[in-house]
Amino acid sequence: YAMLLTLSPYTPRFRDRVSPPGVMIRPYLNGFTIAFNVSQPSTWQPYVDSMHHFLAAYDDKVQEEKNIECVPGQYFIQGGYDSVEKKACQFKRSLLQNCSGIEDPTFGFSKGQPCILLKMNRIIGYRPGAGAPVSVNCKVQKGNESHLRSVDFYPGNGTFDLMYYPYYGKFTHVNYTSPLVAMHFTDVQRNHLVPIQCRLNGKGIINDLNSDRFLGRIIFTLSIGK
Repeated sequence: YAMLLTLSPYTPRFRDRVSPPGVMIRPYLNGFTIAFNVSQPSTWQPYVDSMHHFLAAYDDKVQEEKNIECVPGQYFIQGGYDSVEKKACQFKRSLLQNCSGIEDPTFGFSKGQPCILLKMNRIIGYRPGAGAPVSVNCKVQKGNESHLRSVDFYPGNGTFDLMYYPYYGKFTHVNYTSPLVAMHFTDVQRNHLVPIQCRLNGKGIINDLNSDRFLGRIIFTLSIGK
């Protein structure tokens, strides 16, 4: 009990062996295969509903009310005691442009051009990229590379801006919303199982460890029928 009293509820005591971040995608419903038929809305509507639910916290008005505008291109370092509530930078869903669900409420699924969101796992105190933004790229994981002909990334060129880091923990960074990168698969081979691997790229990022498919990368399958 005495030893527990010495532990801080806000930050881990030892952070010198923290692994680089893993990643996850949205929508995530039934594993890592996203399969639907464009002509059958019932097959893609659950993905659309999941996306809207996930992005509710990123609505522009919600972000403007709860969070602040920050200076892009630099870490948002906040001093003070660990117990002091930290401010969070705005990440508005409108930054996701064609994948925001604002102009196209179906996130491209109704056109056979689905949007997939990528987020990094939260790690207290971690500063990804060592001063340079971490970027994302995607390719066919195994098979015919021509099955994935075009991917658009938002915001910008598909990077995680430094201003959203470091993360200070759920007790003090209460309004923090993880930054996202949207991947808009605008030209994928129809009626095929297309395995796709999306990777983080940046200094200190590990994305080629075979024993961990989520460390710095993620593999999922798109199956888009007519």
